[in-house]
Amino acid sequence: MDTTPPAGPAGEEDVDPREPLPRLRAELRTSSRGLSSREAERRRAVHGPNEVRREQRNRLGQEAVQQLVHPLALLLWGAAALAFVAGTAVLGFAIVAVVLLNAAFALLQERQAERAVEALAGYLPDRTTVVRDGAEKTVEARDLVPGDVIVLAEGDKVPADGRLVEGALEVDLSMLTGESAPVERTTGEAPAGLPTLREPNLVFSGTACLGGRARAIVFATGGRTELGRIAALSQHTRREESPLEHQVKRVAWLIAMVATGMGAAFLVVGSATGLPLRDALTFAIGLLVANVPEGLLPIITLALAVGVRVLARRGAVVKRLSAVETLGSTHVICTDKTGTLTKNRMRLRSVWTPDGGARGQEEFPTAGEDARELARAMTECSSVGLDEHGQWAGDPTETALVEGAGLLGETPDPRARDERRRAVFRFDPRLRLMSVVAMDGDRLVISVKGAPEAVLSRLQDDECAARAQAAGEEMAGAGLRVLAVATRELAAGTPAPIDRGDAERGLRLLGLVGLYDPPRDEVPDAVRRCHEAGLRVHIVTGDNGATAAAVAREVGIGEPELRVVPAAESVPDHELDELLTQPCEIVFARSSPETKLRVADALRAQGQIVAMTGDGVNDAPALHRAHIGVAMGVGGTDVARGGPRPAAHLPVPDLGIRRVPPGAAEATREHPCGTTAAGARA
Repeated sequence: MDTTPPAGPAGEEDVDPREPLPRLRAELRTSSRGLSSREAERRRAVHGPNEVRREQRNRLGQEAVQQLVHPLALLLWGAAALAFVAGTAVLGFAIVAVVLLNAAFALLQERQAERAVEALAGYLPDRTTVVRDGAEKTVEARDLVPGDVIVLAEGDKVPADGRLVEGALEVDLSMLTGESAPVERTTGEAPAGLPTLREPNLVFSGTACLGGRARAIVFATGGRTELGRIAALSQHTRREESPLEHQVKRVAWLIAMVATGMGAAFLVVGSATGLPLRDALTFAIGLLVANVPEGLLPIITLALAVGVRVLARRGAVVKRLSAVETLGSTHVICTDKTGTLTKNRMRLRSVWTPDGGARGQEEFPTAGEDARELARAMTECSSVGLDEHGQWAGDPTETALVEGAGLLGETPDPRARDERRRAVFRFDPRLRLMSVVAMDGDRLVISVKGAPEAVLSRLQDDECAARAQAAGEEMAGAGLRVLAVATRELAAGTPAPIDRGDAERGLRLLGLVGLYDPPRDEVPDAVRRCHEAGLRVHIVTGDNGATAAAVAREVGIGEPELRVVPAAESVPDHELDELLTQPCEIVFARSSPETKLRVADALRAQGQIVAMTGDGVNDAPALHRAHIGVAMGVGGTDVARGGPRPAAHLPVPDLGIRRVPPGAAEATREHPCGTTAAGARA
């Protein structure tokens, strides 16, 4: 029986996903049974398919005309016409060929925005699980509509923007927010005033589920999702002239005026001195042709092509020729943090144990038995395994813990670990804990890891919990992601607990671990070279201020002064302009795609040549807006690079971001750490 309300424009207008759940259900006219198949079809007819669509604009003819009528091309057209009039047809045909070849070459370089939007479609899954007619079924993701109830589990990609109504998830939002650490998403009401991407009960199209299981109501599909909004920003970001194009236009008009003036003056003087009009006209035309630099356009093109070839030998693929000249004109670099300054891969940086205190990386090789016991529990309480290449594969946080255990002297063996297990309580984002029960000799041992506040509240020793709390706050202040690890031994013969509440109590703390996303090895030297060249480097990131500031200081950004703007989205335009006129370097934290656009526009308005770097989907609009866009990271998105990843991109010897001074290249390139610099707009 069809229990769905009658068809209508339900969800046609944007709904507020943060309103109370009963009201959201009423506005979307859905229930826990989901939509009926017939209602879903009706809504799909209203909303269209759930896909990122690019505008269907036939701009090829318009772009071709623009290439044929810019000032230098007009000057050459005039020179060709005069050459034909003067009887030098060979020269006329040569000039026409130069104009047409340059126009054709330029058109091949102009199709990047459309490719970027096409690349966004790759972030959506092909199929997803949805509740229709009260039952779970698998459908194509493009068939989702507002009001659908979707089922999400570990390993799934989120197919549309949704509000959780049941369960909890751990989600990787780095492509949208720039934060390398996974975030928890749970059901329930959220505190007021949070930005949409920080809402703890919302999930967004194209992001990945790393753990947990949940159901969510779809409130936005297609172009109304966060992914669709970024696609729209990328398409509508207008392209402006590069410094080279502006200078060539000025030179072209100057040459045209001088040549025309000289020809006209000679025609007047010749006629006044009794020279036959035909001879005077012929000489004037010859003078005009002689003053028009027919070879200027091909010389500029060839010179830039030589620069492109030099960069290609160093691993760069330049997407716009004018970027080669703009390379030396950059004043300011605005860089993302995650995946650009950092490797976007978590690493163990420090540990704290109740008996040994804090230890940094340099002390890991001499770790005592307390640190090794901590390392053993870290490996037991994990689910990662080895892939076919012998590399750890799985949750990035657990991968960092297992690799860190090796540094502390404990070599993990995933097969032996799994054989010892008797029970696994997987990570629950609501509890913020994971625990396993494993055999150790003739008794069972419970290993627990999770957020410090969740683990410390389950300890037997309150004094130890207080000490660990202070240590954890100090580690978090240094920009680290802190996890607590604890254990509990059961008496011999005790059966494995069935309920996780019974297992995760009465714990003994083994220690705290501090994870961080380390900077790329080449970045400190790159920043030093930038400073030597007189460039300023700002960080514009979606990550939190403390983490971004710690990375900035580690790589040398902010010398002698570093300003941190903790909530960049809320900074008014006049304050932003004032900030950017100061000589200090700035960290803009909690930045949205619009914030990155605002920073680029403010710097451009001050006459600065701006290079914007990044690797995430959220960076794409700003990369397109800046004079030079640099898309970074082997894990970086094709959207940031401006199109599908070319097969010709191969790892090369270290070029790195250090090649940015004295400007930034609009190019695509990779090195062993995985940096790709791809041009967006120049």
